[in-house]
Amino acid sequence: TGFLLSPRTYRFDSTVTQLLVVRKACRSIMEIRQIMLLEYAAILPAFFFSHLSGCFKNTTRLSTNMALRRALHFVFKVGDRAKTATFYRDVLGMKILRHEEFEEGCKATCNGPYDGKWSKTMVGFGPEDDHFVAELTYNYGVGEYKLGNDFLGITLQSSQAVSNAKCLGWPLTEVGEALYLTQAPGGYPFYLVDKEQPHNDPVQKVCLGVSDLQRSTHYWSTLLGMKVMDKNEERKTVLMGFADSQCKLELQDIGGMVDHGTAFGRIAFSCPREQLPVIEALMKKENQKILTPLVSLDTPGKATVEVVILADPDGHEICFVGDEAFRQLSMLDPKGNEFLDKAMAEDKSDEWFAKHNKQKTAA
Repeated sequence: TGFLLSPRTYRFDSTVTQLLVVRKACRSIMEIRQIMLLEYAAILPAFFFSHLSGCFKNTTRLSTNMALRRALHFVFKVGDRAKTATFYRDVLGMKILRHEEFEEGCKATCNGPYDGKWSKTMVGFGPEDDHFVAELTYNYGVGEYKLGNDFLGITLQSSQAVSNAKCLGWPLTEVGEALYLTQAPGGYPFYLVDKEQPHNDPVQKVCLGVSDLQRSTHYWSTLLGMKVMDKNEERKTVLMGFADSQCKLELQDIGGMVDHGTAFGRIAFSCPREQLPVIEALMKKENQKILTPLVSLDTPGKATVEVVILADPDGHEICFVGDEAFRQLSMLDPKGNEFLDKAMAEDKSDEWFAKHNKQKTAA
């Protein structure tokens, strides 16, 4: 119904111009027509704002979904497990979070394109629930891997790590103010910020080389939902992440083709399990590469997780895993350190190859 609020000022609905009070208050048919025009015009903003509200709800829902994604770990192939353990434990000061042995290759090629016996060691500054960690995959028959130009380094803040490296005689190169470059066994670069280790995760970012920064930024931000946090035109880098509190991903334009060698790794993220088929469907729709369609992975005695493995435009491998099951799988194992030491003590592969005058495969 319509009501006369003051002379020739009305609140109205679809029947307002039919009310006698309006007809009597209006001095001419023109004023009634003006009210009718206002009535129809009011439909447009009402329609607009009702749909805008829906857009905000969808945007909020999308933003919330992206915020639920977490940066988890980077996968490294290691040829010398003992020396690698020394680097992560004694130089960087990380802890062994869990260690697992497998008799055959992973369905999602977590250990690379190898079918034999292998192991997985998770190492970091704290639990995987709130720290970015390293996954060290060791194939018993492979002694070394060829580096490419794909992995450009992990940056972490720890003056203790710098001190440890100096005390142990681990090679360090000063590359900037309070910034040192060192290498993990196998040649993987690590940048150490010589400042007190923060209470939260010391790992700041992972840097990957790309051939077309604009194309890669579009892929990671538009398709995968990462937020662009910083751009540096001089260094040709873009810093991205799902949240300010998480380890960031830095993309750096290397001005040429990306070579992954055989040491190529994989970066992993978690998301709510219900998002996995959505991510897979989006990649199919956008004609992007899916290396491993949605699959379940078993770990003896632990939770089964679901993953989908993607490849970005330069072939960088990306794993998305269902967060709910992964949190169970990734629980800190207090015997992780013991299991790793035991596995290394029982690993007689080097002795076997030496006895038979052979060398482990160089992948």
